Amino acid sequence: MDNSDDRAVLRARDFWASLGLIVLSIFFLWKTSDIPLFGGNRAGVSGADWYNSAAIVPLGIFSGMLVLSFVLLSIAIKEGGAKHALTSVGIGWNKVEALRFSTIGIIMLAYIVGLVPRVDFILCSGLLITALIYGYHGGHARRSVISTIFVGLAGLFAFAFYLPQSQWSAHVDDWVTLILWAVLSILVWLQSKGDRVLRIIPVIAITAPVFLVCAMAFGFRQNVPARTGLVFKQIEYHYYVTLRPIWRN
Repeated sequence: MDNSDDRAVLRARDFWASLGLIVLSIFFLWKTSDIPLFGGNRAGVSGADWYNSAAIVPLGIFSGMLVLSFVLLSIAIKEGGAKHALTSVGIGWNKVEALRFSTIGIIMLAYIVGLVPRVDFILCSGLLITALIYGYHGGHARRSVISTIFVGLAGLFAFAFYLPQSQWSAHVDDWVTLILWAVLSILVWLQSKGDRVLRIIPVIAITAPVFLVCAMAFGFRQNVPARTGLVFKQIEYHYYVTLRPIWRN
C-alpha cells in the first residue's frame, strides 16, 4: 500500500472516529444537563452559584471534545475521508489496527465504567496513564495487551464486587488498583533502559492526576470522582486540617 492509500485509510478512519466522538460528546452533554447550573433547583433545594456547579468541568470537557470532533470531521471530509469511508479502502481490515482500537476500547470501558465511580481518582488515573503510554508507545502489540489486562482486571474487580453505589466508599478495590499499578510500573521500569519515555511514565502518572484532582477540589471547588478514595481522602484531610489553618490564622 503506497502513501496515498495510507492517507486515504487514515482520513476515512478519521471520518468514522469523528462521527463517533460527536455522538459521544452530545450524549454526555445531554447527561450533564441534569446537573443544576445557574442557580437551578432540585427537590426544593436551590443549586449553588454557577461557578461552583459540578456541571462546569464536564461541560468544558465535552464541549471542547465536540468542537474538536467537528474540526476532525471537517479535515476528513476536505481530504477525501468521506468519499473513501464506505469503500473497501475505508473499512479495510488491518489486524494491528484492530488490536489497537480493541484494546484502547477495553481500557477506556474499564476506566470509565468500572474504576472512575468507585476507585480513588489518583490511583485509577495513574494506572490508566501508565497503561496507555506503556502500551502504545513504540507500537508494541504485546505491550498493549499487557496494559489491557492490568486495567481490565482492576475495572472488572471494582465493577463486579462493588457494583451498588452504597459500596463505592469501600477501599479494597483501591488497594487492588494500587497493587496492579505498582506491578505494571515495575514492569515498565524493568524495560525502561535506553527509553526516556518509559522512564518518565511514573512522574507523569503521579503528578498529572494529583494536580488535576487538587485543582478541581480546592481551586475550582468542584466535586471529584470517588471523593472518599484511599489517597484523595488523606489529601483532603491534611489540606483542611494541616495546611489551611496556616494561612487562615
